[in-house]
Amino acid sequence: MIVILDYGSQFAQLIARRVREGNVYSELVPHDISPARLKDLKPEGIILSGGPASVYADGAPRLADGLLELDIPVLGICYGMQLIVDKLGGKVESQTANREYGKAFLKVDNSSELFLGIEDSFMAWMSHGDSCTVLPAGFRRTASTDSLKNAAIENAARKIYGVQFHPEVAHTVKGMDILKNFIFGICRAKPVWTMAGYIETEVKRIRETVGGGKVLLGLSGGVDSTTVAALLHKAVGDQLICMFIDQGFMRKGEAKRVVDLISKYMHIRLVHIDASKRFFERIAGVSDPEEKRRRIGREFIRTFEKEARQIGDFQFLAQGTLYPDVIESAVAGGTQAKTAAKIKTHHNVGGLPENMHFKLIEPLRWLFKDEVRKLGRELGLHEDLVNRQPFPGPGLAIRIIGEVTPERVRVLQEADNIVMTEIKAAGWYGKAWQVPVILLPEVRTVGVMGDARTYGMTCAVRCVTSEDAMTARVAHLPWELLEKISSRIINEVPEITRVCYDISSKPPATIEWE
Repeated sequence: MIVILDYGSQFAQLIARRVREGNVYSELVPHDISPARLKDLKPEGIILSGGPASVYADGAPRLADGLLELDIPVLGICYGMQLIVDKLGGKVESQTANREYGKAFLKVDNSSELFLGIEDSFMAWMSHGDSCTVLPAGFRRTASTDSLKNAAIENAARKIYGVQFHPEVAHTVKGMDILKNFIFGICRAKPVWTMAGYIETEVKRIRETVGGGKVLLGLSGGVDSTTVAALLHKAVGDQLICMFIDQGFMRKGEAKRVVDLISKYMHIRLVHIDASKRFFERIAGVSDPEEKRRRIGREFIRTFEKEARQIGDFQFLAQGTLYPDVIESAVAGGTQAKTAAKIKTHHNVGGLPENMHFKLIEPLRWLFKDEVRKLGRELGLHEDLVNRQPFPGPGLAIRIIGEVTPERVRVLQEADNIVMTEIKAAGWYGKAWQVPVILLPEVRTVGVMGDARTYGMTCAVRCVTSEDAMTARVAHLPWELLEKISSRIINEVPEITRVCYDISSKPPATIEWE
């Protein structure tokens, strides 16, 4: 296992993902984890992530005393390298004139196991304002750039390494090779972490946890909950009951499509609840996006509790919580059981009350999204289920800016259906992370249809590419495709007279508008 200490870098999760791509298990833990706790994890190596702070700033996160004396190989990335230099008596300075952001040409100055088998010069991605100007005793420079003397350093005897650039990002062309040299060459880790092994471990753990009890899973039809269903069914069979709640804010024909897909490809017990009337009543007249989310979440809980009582007695509740959810809830590296814990309000079902005395099962809580898809395929799920794009829990209700009415949902469903049809036909569905369509019912614009002037609604189309939704880039859809989408929406959905394409990236813009 490789442990990554998170110092606040936007790329911290990406480091963990890159390690796992080499079939080595990794965990992202808080930077202030104690050396004793860190040693208990028995990692083969430690990576210190980058971060936005300066080592000389008041309140900046520090390197714990004793961490560099654990006799475990350490790689510091960017801020992580500066922490090492500062801790061991070197000097870090603000380099106003020599700040580097973006691509830089890296030159390997001295042979190093970190750069073994890599050419002497290549492009690397920099993002720093401070630089290491004086190295600690026992360290030497191994790489530089035209404006940065110490771009990589090492103390090979102590197996402590530092790089001022980011090997985890795709812009560093030899980044994965560098990480592999550290993971396999220096740390001697073995590539033994596979989805097949994960299934074997989790099936055993689930069976031991559940015993003869029953498990209830809220199934949305998305890849996360569907994969959880497949894994649980493999472990406990008909002890699993799945509940699909249709809140009325799904895509056109989506509720039927989900039920049909699950029935066609999976042999699980599925209860379908049509609660759309209740949900529409709950958010009638509400325009504030957060209030819409809260009301939908609370109504989901009420519906879930009511229907669960009618299903029968069960002892366990399952969720599709993923590793990014765990990290963003600030419990990364915690001691929570992998598959069972008391329900807390921060879990992603929507804030279940703590007086629900069930055990929570979250068998995906240590996986990233792309790993869940791999797991689904390993479990034999059909591609129609594995390749489904993410869709927000509140559905189209948060893709309507302002009040949500049945008529506005219908209009958005029609526009969304056209977009999804054309995206799939053009081969872009599998390339895109999500393709939201947003209705702006209060933004009325003038149009001309035939000889008559119209005054209708505006909708926005958003298509982004991403690996895990932490960051996202606008997809460069062909102009002809965008034109066809716009033409079809305006011709076939008379309530809409203008179509816009959202070209914002995340950050700063989020994927959803609300």
